[in-house]
Amino acid sequence: MMNILLLGSGGREHAIARKIVQSSRCDRLYIAPGNAGTAECGTNVQLDPMDFNAVADFVLQQRVEMLVVGPEAPLVDGIADHFADHDALRHVKVIGPKRQGAMLEGSKDYAKAFMSRHAIPTARYRTFTRETVADGYAFLDSLQAPYVLKADGLAAGKGVLIEPGLETAKAHLEEMLGGKFGAASTSVVIEEYLSGIELSVFVLTDGEHYLMLPEAKDYKRIGEGDTGLNTGGMGSVSPVPFADSAFMRKVEERIVRPTVQGLRDEHIDYRGFIFVGLMCCNGDPYVIEYNVRMGDPETESVFPRIKSDVVELFEHTALGSLDRCTLEVDRRAAACVMMVAGGYPESYAKGAAIDLGAGSDDVQLFHCGTVRADDGTLRTNGGRVICTTALSDTLESALRQSYRRAEAIGWQDKYMRRDIGQDLLRLL
Repeated sequence: MMNILLLGSGGREHAIARKIVQSSRCDRLYIAPGNAGTAECGTNVQLDPMDFNAVADFVLQQRVEMLVVGPEAPLVDGIADHFADHDALRHVKVIGPKRQGAMLEGSKDYAKAFMSRHAIPTARYRTFTRETVADGYAFLDSLQAPYVLKADGLAAGKGVLIEPGLETAKAHLEEMLGGKFGAASTSVVIEEYLSGIELSVFVLTDGEHYLMLPEAKDYKRIGEGDTGLNTGGMGSVSPVPFADSAFMRKVEERIVRPTVQGLRDEHIDYRGFIFVGLMCCNGDPYVIEYNVRMGDPETESVFPRIKSDVVELFEHTALGSLDRCTLEVDRRAAACVMMVAGGYPESYAKGAAIDLGAGSDDVQLFHCGTVRADDGTLRTNGGRVICTTALSDTLESALRQSYRRAEAIGWQDKYMRRDIGQDLLRLL
């Protein structure tokens, strides 16, 4: 048994925490900083995940033996390197890649160049800075609408613009290079638009061996029918009907295996999750982006389907022996519905009292942006507040149960999309 520290505060971390505490290998679980939901799984500690020295001090004081990194920012800033570079911390099993591997998410340009080097299918692209903005305009002229612009760096999942008009795309390129997304858009990747259906594929790797976790589909736009602004995610489902065995073989052969092999060939020490955002175009997979951690809200539909002991999986990931593990997956469908604060993803209020209502034990609640006030009241503390996840024999049934539970939860200005999964039901 071991003490484990999980970094993060969202629904992803609540879903991971719930699986960790189900393991016989977990002694004590700490979550930093956590939320009102993770407090039910372990002990929340007021640590900033970006303060590596404070995290290290806590790990030593509490004899933590495993560090699971939920969000991307600490990985891109090198928290795994920080632990590996210190004798007193080197024994800690860190689940998450070192800085060089984390650049697959930290820089869109780096990721696209990696795909090019290893012949991994992706859209045609070029990268531009303020000094080469005229070349960016010319590249846009060479493409057909719609136009895809991506901030090169981390932008909390909101640095991607898809513009239908050429002149608008050029105006947004100038805005992005002028600081629309801060330092994240100092460079901007422009790429050819891929038409198809999106899919999220998740891989756990020790740098040599890998396991493919259940796939999922998430819904990024705030409005129904995939309209409006991008968000961190308004819901997710798993499995995905079009991702049959034949398609997933293509994904593994053309993308997953070359990605892991490419990391090995470039001597990149990578132990953790690889999240591959894909587009299915006429039955063939193309990479949209890499992330170096689990997705949110995909984790809330993927992790409830994992029946294996995740701490055991994590330990073998850290030790380089993942080939000794098998993954047991619940065959039922999972559907996650996200509830958000009114006004999200733009300005929104915090502090509204949440009424969880009554519900069935068959539907899980994952807290994303919640806090327990001094008087014990559960209150909103973020844009994405709480989500419901149901498991059922069919996707239709899982969606129905998840929505029924979500309807029972209330606070002032609550909003949710009511069409999660409906596009996939039409494929069945």
